Amino acid sequence: MFKLIKYILDFFYPLFSKFLSREVYYYLACGTINTLSDWFLYFIIYNYIVAKQMIDLGFVVISAPIASLIIVTPITFTIGFLLSKHITFTGSTVKVHRQLYRYALILIANFFISYFCMKLFCEVCGFWATPSKMITTIFTTIFSYIMQKYYSFRRRKE
Repeated sequence: MFKLIKYILDFFYPLFSKFLSREVYYYLACGTINTLSDWFLYFIIYNYIVAKQMIDLGFVVISAPIASLIIVTPITFTIGFLLSKHITFTGSTVKVHRQLYRYALILIANFFISYFCMKLFCEVCGFWATPSKMITTIFTTIFSYIMQKYYSFRRRKE
């Protein structure tokens, strides 16, 4: 599967080679795949599974936008890690278990960024949930690239 994705990305890379390094191109392409998956899943979960309803767990009530975020996060975590590991940052010298641990730490940070942005946009500003999720993605994408490149999947200096 990863070979097919890489083959397709390599086919289109000449269109972007003057503007982007191959690593940044892969990151943006894989990030786009993951982001579109995230937005699509979030839309389905928010509108049809959570059905825009508050979720009462007995000890806490979770708003629909936050419940949807909690449900979609592990799915996009898995997709994002696999794409980063097998397509974008293939030259990493960090052991896989350490990559996964570091990627998880970044996910936790991104989750809190997303949580606070969603609270702000949806509950304070009154924006719709799906566009709020899209705006939030901009912040988390920039943070993720920097952290993944220099922390999760870094290369040893030679």
